[in-house]
Amino acid sequence: MSDTAAAQMPAELPDAANRWPITASIMLATVMNSLDTTIANVALPHIQGSISAGPEQIGWVLTSYIVSAAIMTPLTGWMAGRFGRKRLFLVSIAGFVVASMLCGIAGSLPELVIFRLLQGVFGASLIPLSQAVLLDINPPEKHGQAMAIWGAGAILGPILGPALGGYLTENFSWRWCFYINLPIGILAFLGVFLFIGRERLAAMRRFDFLGFSMLTLFVGGFQLVLDRGPSQDWFSSREIWTETIVCVIGLWVFVAHTITAEHPFFDRRLARDRNFLTASVFGFFVGILLFSTMALLPPLMQVLLGYPVLTSGLVSMPRGLGSFIAMFTVGRLVGRVDTRIILLTGLSISAVALWQMVHFDLSMSSRPLIVSGFVQGLGTGLIFVPLSTLAFATISPELRPEGSAVFTLIRNLGSSVGISVMQALQVSNTQTMHESLAGKVIASDALVRSTLPPLYNLRTEGGLMALNNEITRQATMVAYVDDFKLMLIITLACMPMLLLMRQPRRSAALDPAHAAVE
Repeated sequence: MSDTAAAQMPAELPDAANRWPITASIMLATVMNSLDTTIANVALPHIQGSISAGPEQIGWVLTSYIVSAAIMTPLTGWMAGRFGRKRLFLVSIAGFVVASMLCGIAGSLPELVIFRLLQGVFGASLIPLSQAVLLDINPPEKHGQAMAIWGAGAILGPILGPALGGYLTENFSWRWCFYINLPIGILAFLGVFLFIGRERLAAMRRFDFLGFSMLTLFVGGFQLVLDRGPSQDWFSSREIWTETIVCVIGLWVFVAHTITAEHPFFDRRLARDRNFLTASVFGFFVGILLFSTMALLPPLMQVLLGYPVLTSGLVSMPRGLGSFIAMFTVGRLVGRVDTRIILLTGLSISAVALWQMVHFDLSMSSRPLIVSGFVQGLGTGLIFVPLSTLAFATISPELRPEGSAVFTLIRNLGSSVGISVMQALQVSNTQTMHESLAGKVIASDALVRSTLPPLYNLRTEGGLMALNNEITRQATMVAYVDDFKLMLIITLACMPMLLLMRQPRRSAALDPAHAAVE
């Protein structure tokens, strides 16, 4: 069967009659996926102490999931055609639930990382499948609202995750942050099993093993460079050079093969769609901004400001609440207001939030954290839904499953890069700033001795230790502020990309199958 005929198969399923039960079921799966990420962020300091992991090693708990999900996400379209969308959904949910249970019983960092990898392998298909299903079971004129519902479900995890993760960690154990996936996953499994119809399988195009292998080399090598670089002194290490060479070779061969192969891993028509290509690049930077902030703030609150884990979770909740409100609002705006204006508004609001974060200090109350989080949530909500709508507004329906997988892959890569780079910069800048601050505190300086509080008596070992700890706190906060400054610059730099996008005509927005752009 031709590629087009095979690709059309998912969009022809007669599931529209079960629209609401299907929507509820796949949203449970999406919430389970996003909930796991935010819960792990809040519990990270407790996990670190429980399994005796260092500050640099503990990052693997987050990035291992993201890397494996990034590698497996592109397979979604091929596996859905080969095994059936319903079957793939059921296997993904069941595997994710089992992997979550294994994460809960993990006794060491290697075990936890391996089980998080399994979570990524099984969870990779949940987001693109849920997005494609919602587009297929809703008429074209309701695609904006469908993406708003999907986005709201995806953001429900960040709303509940911090507070729920804080409560479970403080009153039970961080392990319950993974066990909580079991009841949600069981409900999602039953819903998909009962309400999504079993489609007729069609012959799929030949699987591009070379393309997939090269993509895996690139993603894996790139992530290893980012994660191992700080501890190995970057390119002073032979290991980092080896991983970089593997990464570059994988990317080079993948691109060359995709351009020249008769049946490449990704359909080349996706790259020829300007809106999809620009929105995907845009999504890469959105991934950096969204997940980097969520990874940085819990350690800042718990380690530097001394917040209990439950308090840090409650303080983080307004971020998800802001996104939730914005997504419900933007669902009514898509199709009526120029999507690029909505995206620009979201970026501007996000820039304001990051500007507020640049002014964080060690003496602040929780109010700046709450306000900036809520404002950033509003900005993220105004970006998330319009970006997804614009990305798929001008591609034909048969490309949706593969396009959704590519779009999710690129956003996941951005998330992985953001977490790794920002954490590496935070560690490096802390060391640099500590040296700078310590060099200005000279024990023989009479002015220094006279202005220091009695606690920091430089003539006693305890006083010197207390002073060193305070210098470390100050240096760490400066490093966090530097990260927020970099994210603010990235946000402002994304704005000109909106000029590359084209607002679909109203007919195109209502019917992506016959999309035309101005």
